[in-house]
Amino acid sequence: MRKAIIDSEIFTQFPDFKRGIIVVKDIENALSNKRIKKPLNKEIEKRMKEYLMEYPFVKAWDEAHLKFGSDPHKFPPSIKALLKRIEKGGGFPFINSAVALFNYISIKYLIPCGGDDASKIEGNLHLGFAKGDEWFVALGSEEKENPQPGEVIYFDDKTLKVMCRRWNWRNGDFSKITENTKKMIINIDGIGVVPQSIIEEARDELAKLLIEHCEAELTTDFLDRNNREIEINF
Repeated sequence: MRKAIIDSEIFTQFPDFKRGIIVVKDIENALSNKRIKKPLNKEIEKRMKEYLMEYPFVKAWDEAHLKFGSDPHKFPPSIKALLKRIEKGGGFPFINSAVALFNYISIKYLIPCGGDDASKIEGNLHLGFAKGDEWFVALGSEEKENPQPGEVIYFDDKTLKVMCRRWNWRNGDFSKITENTKKMIINIDGIGVVPQSIIEEARDELAKLLIEHCEAELTTDFLDRNNREIEINF
């Protein structure tokens, strides 16, 4: 039985970090669901009219990245990267239904949201500070690299493969979600001024959409400093 674990050291430095979790046990992600594109495009159009880089939820991630030594301008948190694309007038390529829904929730609630193919992960899913011996291959790349010691990473603690570098900057290729993915672990994160109620609302809306559009079978959970780990059952 595997676990999702947030190291205690994360909460020593970031006591107000919160993570909503969705465990997807089965899903139909192969069909391109055009109904999903409409709310996503509508949310993009709405955000194009706003300047959100200074919004408190977004700035909270800049501050968190600076705190563990990462430059949020050079290595932007995922929500900031999404907003930059919108600011430049760009949309998002439709990769698959689940990923489109992650993007929708991210830009609607202005919080990071992402997932991994659980069938590719052998150990526990760990969020913690890198030692430097873990290894990472970026999405769409073949080049192997090591995270910097002290960097916040999300990794498989058995293989030491990194699912995401710099907390929520760049995803790894090995656990990417594809049309063939059947089991997923999805994270919806908040820090600083982001209240627990927003994380739970975003998580629950995403869960509902995955059931509605992708026939997902899933459970939801929540991690914070008082509840650092959960068992994952598929």
